[in-house]
Amino acid sequence: MTDESTWTRRNVLRTSGAIAGVSAMAGCIDSLGSNDDDDAEYTVSMPPVGEVEFDGVPEAWAAGTGDWADMGIALGQEPPAALYLARRLHTGYYDEIPDVSVDPDEIDSLWDDSELTREEVMELAEDVDLFVMDPNFLEGRADWSPDDIDQVESTGTPFFGNSITSRDYPWHQDYDYLTMYEAFEKLAEVFQEQERYDEFETLHEDFQSELENVVSSGDQPEVAVLYPQLEDDSFLPYLVDESTTYKHLQDLQVEDALATSDVEDFHSGRGSVDYETLLEVDPEYILVRTEQYLSEEEFQQSIVEPIQGHNVGRELTAAQNGNIYKTVPFYQGPIINLVATQRLAEQLYGVEDDLFDPQAVSDIVNGDF
Repeated sequence: MTDESTWTRRNVLRTSGAIAGVSAMAGCIDSLGSNDDDDAEYTVSMPPVGEVEFDGVPEAWAAGTGDWADMGIALGQEPPAALYLARRLHTGYYDEIPDVSVDPDEIDSLWDDSELTREEVMELAEDVDLFVMDPNFLEGRADWSPDDIDQVESTGTPFFGNSITSRDYPWHQDYDYLTMYEAFEKLAEVFQEQERYDEFETLHEDFQSELENVVSSGDQPEVAVLYPQLEDDSFLPYLVDESTTYKHLQDLQVEDALATSDVEDFHSGRGSVDYETLLEVDPEYILVRTEQYLSEEEFQQSIVEPIQGHNVGRELTAAQNGNIYKTVPFYQGPIINLVATQRLAEQLYGVEDDLFDPQAVSDIVNGDF
């Protein structure tokens, strides 16, 4: 993040001690591309944070998870300055979209050590206008208190977010779940990019229509979603549910092979399966989650070949038929969702045509519509 991008209007007002100084700095901000519309106050509502007031459009921002990062990028924003774990934003999916790219090395990770401290977030609050994060996630996973949240927000940088990728956290039972596009629309209001959102929504509706034609013409593929721990000859099983992390699989109308077994979901019950148990289920397709984005060559070498070379793994139907594929790891927004769903439509249903126009996505992101 450059020095220029960190100087937002809120930074100026916070650090300037005299009216003359504020006036001089405000002139500098205007020269960086601000406009009068940024001065308008507005409010956006989001569960669980409620009504959040903005005195101008946020410029620099940080996000919790990659789904929200992807939404912001889709809305034409610069990538977030930081994420909980930057490696979980799989920027390789952007390679499918012309003139859209994100350098993951320019996004800081907030949770690379053992804990996420209030001091780290307080320091980041000096450089960003908005935390697109669910504060309940911080309280539930980082052992923060409501006072910690209040202290961060006292800097003038609000929290705005909802943990849309999971429905299993106990602290997520008391407020509304949002679909991907409901959350996307809320963020569009924050960045005052409703027109870009409308364009994306129309493109997505057309995509859904094309997808329905595909899935209605074939049998439902039977899949198992797994996170490999090959050094231990085991896998972490993930059962498909209604959260946004599985939107691509919901839309592809897959049959979850694990759902009818005795396998316990890792996310809710910390379940694990070995090769022998997986062979008992023997799914038609194995969809693999990975922590970091792997090229196809890396995926074949580090995941597929070890499974096919295992004395039990080679007996799996998916291994014998070459039906082991990558799937979205945990977090997907509107761009990643389109690309990931297209790929799996090709792999699971044999689709040969584009179900959406990558150039149209590029045009929306870059404001050429």
